[in-house]
Amino acid sequence: MESQIKTASPLFAILILLFGISACTTVSKPMVAPPTITIPPVVTPPISIKPEPAAPTLQISDWKALPGWQDDNPATAWEAFLQSCNGLKNQAAWQQVCKSGQQIQHPDNQSLRRFFEQNFTPYLATNPDGTSQGMITGYYEPLLRGSRTRTAKYRFPLYGPPDDLLNIELADVYPELKGLRLRGRIQGNKVVPYYNRAEIESAQSPLKGTEFLWVDDPIDLFFLQIQGSGRVKLDNGESVRIGYANQNGFPYKSIGKVLVERGELPLEKASAQGIKDWTMKNPGKMSELLNNNASYVFFREMPNHQNGPTGSLGVPLTAGRSIAVDPRSIPLGAPVFLSTTWPNSTKPLSRLVMAQDTGGAIKGGVRADFFWGFGNEAGALAGRMKQQGQLWVLLPKGYPISAN
Repeated sequence: MESQIKTASPLFAILILLFGISACTTVSKPMVAPPTITIPPVVTPPISIKPEPAAPTLQISDWKALPGWQDDNPATAWEAFLQSCNGLKNQAAWQQVCKSGQQIQHPDNQSLRRFFEQNFTPYLATNPDGTSQGMITGYYEPLLRGSRTRTAKYRFPLYGPPDDLLNIELADVYPELKGLRLRGRIQGNKVVPYYNRAEIESAQSPLKGTEFLWVDDPIDLFFLQIQGSGRVKLDNGESVRIGYANQNGFPYKSIGKVLVERGELPLEKASAQGIKDWTMKNPGKMSELLNNNASYVFFREMPNHQNGPTGSLGVPLTAGRSIAVDPRSIPLGAPVFLSTTWPNSTKPLSRLVMAQDTGGAIKGGVRADFFWGFGNEAGALAGRMKQQGQLWVLLPKGYPISAN
């Protein structure tokens, strides 16, 4: 989902004077120049800039407003909460409540519900227009087949993070630009866009030599990049866990939406499986379709001993109890009470989850991606999930809301 760009004259000064970016360079969306600068149109968005974090849109609520709170069993989310505390241990606002939680000797349903009610305040997440309904999707940890060396069967590479990829935090120069980030590479004395998907996957890929795994299916690899983590099963039986390492700076674009707009898939079939079926029937059009999403994800090998993949908080995700959120609106690591429905169903799905991950398409005050776990069953649920829902963020009493 494309980023919204904050336009400010200091930003042009940084781009043009400090980093040597010419006046004809834009960001994710074309920027409006000061009157003295003319910016010609650009065909592709080069360097992406993440917007300045917005103030959280949270409204204080009451425990009685949480549908299904009394029916959920917080004990099944307790390990996920303790994992969040591991990721929040250096934040003063969380230290006391996490210390209190870690001292509970025999956690059960009643004692844990009492712990949350006594130590946290629920806040209803809202959209800028004041509404509280938003989109809840799902993701999972897929399994791919692969090899550590290229073969006739395994010929589609997973790239590690390239050495020439720049991540520039603009706040290091101008604090008022907190949250604005550039990704690119140096060409001569200028910062230019990093390579897009088409360039990276071309026969003359600029990333040759940084491959660390090869897989047998380009569509599975594409969806692995969307999920952000997964496992690769090698022919010798070894299972390699991989996780997100970096991204090339281009905004994510849904290829399902592209197929719907072209009239090649009906909206109800624009799921992962529907897209896979389309590519099997149209192999000659596959590369062109995938290149509509210029975004490209780089991976790294992860420890195999964890129960789940590592999320953006830096802790393992828990199936059914972890979600990805927009950290500009919901503090990463916070407990969240989710009220939605099961995929393609009206059956309520209301439970305590932890905001332990982020995602390129997860933007907005009421937006979450529900982690279903590993394997085909989790994938089937994640692929069908596109529900409306509400989110209540649980913050420690006295938490400084404006600090998020």
